[in-house]
Amino acid sequence: MKKIIGVVGLSILTIITSCDSDLLESTPYGQNTSDDFWRNGEDVISAVNAIYAPLLNEDGFAHTEYVFDNCSDDMHPAGDHAQELPLEDFQFDPFNNHIFNTWSTKYEVISRANALLINAPKVEMADSLRKRSLGEAYFLRGFVYWRLSLIYGEVPIIVEEDVIANTFNKPKSTLEEVRAQAESDFIKAAENLPVSHTGENVGRVTQGAAYGFLAKLYVYEEQWDKAIEAGMKVITNEAYKLADSFDENFMVATENNPEVLYGLQYVANWTTDNSPAWYHTPGGLGGWGFHEPVQDLVDEFEVDDPRLVYSIFRPGDKVDLGSKGIVTFAASDTRVTGYAFKKYSNFTDVGDMDQSLNAPMLRSADVYLLVAEAKIRSGQNGDEELNAVRTRAGLTKKTNATITNIIHERRVELAGENERHQDLMRWDKAGIIDIVAHYGIDRGVHKPKRTFVRPKHYYFPLPQKEVDLSEGVLIQNSNY
Repeated sequence: MKKIIGVVGLSILTIITSCDSDLLESTPYGQNTSDDFWRNGEDVISAVNAIYAPLLNEDGFAHTEYVFDNCSDDMHPAGDHAQELPLEDFQFDPFNNHIFNTWSTKYEVISRANALLINAPKVEMADSLRKRSLGEAYFLRGFVYWRLSLIYGEVPIIVEEDVIANTFNKPKSTLEEVRAQAESDFIKAAENLPVSHTGENVGRVTQGAAYGFLAKLYVYEEQWDKAIEAGMKVITNEAYKLADSFDENFMVATENNPEVLYGLQYVANWTTDNSPAWYHTPGGLGGWGFHEPVQDLVDEFEVDDPRLVYSIFRPGDKVDLGSKGIVTFAASDTRVTGYAFKKYSNFTDVGDMDQSLNAPMLRSADVYLLVAEAKIRSGQNGDEELNAVRTRAGLTKKTNATITNIIHERRVELAGENERHQDLMRWDKAGIIDIVAHYGIDRGVHKPKRTFVRPKHYYFPLPQKEVDLSEGVLIQNSNY
């Protein structure tokens, strides 16, 4: 699937993508497609592949998405992009270009998904292929609305009917409405997608991805029964079993194993050069090293937890660079903190950083922990799901686990996977932690105390450019 998206998807960008990609300047693709497109199943597949493509870009999920987790207590923005420091320090404003760029990229995905949902039902093609293609479009649109709801809260909802009616300058929908749209899309995706894929289609989204994100959405909404029901569709299905070893999720040879429910698919020289590998691999090992772990995260791991070794480069670690031999990782290989995320770093036989490494967006282990949390917070026992993750790491089981155990386990299992800041905010909303006090702790020179303003900082501001273009239709988030 990687090369399919890299080649076929890019070959039709002139048909279903705009040059500017601003939401309010978007072409209504469902109406104004090329006369010689949407002819057959191959065109539909090409259009599906093109929906995935923006997600691979720097401002899709390769880099900017991780920038929003720089706010957490796990990492430091060590790159040379000055606009990233205000995001960490809660000093950002609506003019920050990361806030704008990720908005426009996400609405590009929505636009492409809408085009397919409008046109694919009209194409003469195999029903099974049409069903799968619609499922992928529903999933990817739902995934983007889910992320928009986390980053901005209230955003405009653009669906097929809006494209047909040429209605793009829309006001914000409520958070509940945006989440309901994501939920609806995930449910439709699960109804249309296969359990798994084989051959060149491995890497496309499956039912497991849809059910996994439904479980996550329901946990955020504190709908415990629904979260458990959706999550168990992943946990009880052998097609989504945990990998035998944690590190298999972060190695090119095993990156599409059953545990990876959804991952960005990269191939060196075929997809973008700006993969997460570039931004996480330290400069001393060939990357750019923008997102660096801090000491507080390193200290969170239990003694002898192998996930620390698999997740983070520490001074003194041995790194196999193939024909270049074994080198010793040093603090000087990083920009700032002396640590780097190993999860996103593989190397070729000649010792170069491997750009083909995928980036997991959702793993079964995450779903296990979500189900455990849903059970614990609804008065049930979540030991079985929590301990499945712990025993895979070779750690002792917990008995009568608490939410404190969940908080720890999610931090170390999912370190660097763009979950921590959002986890902390939802636990604050539930009264489980005090995020103002939590971020007010001085965790050292690379993560000093910061001022989180509640509720202002639960969401980022809308891009001011989009607010201005709307001419009063799109209202800025409160407190900005």
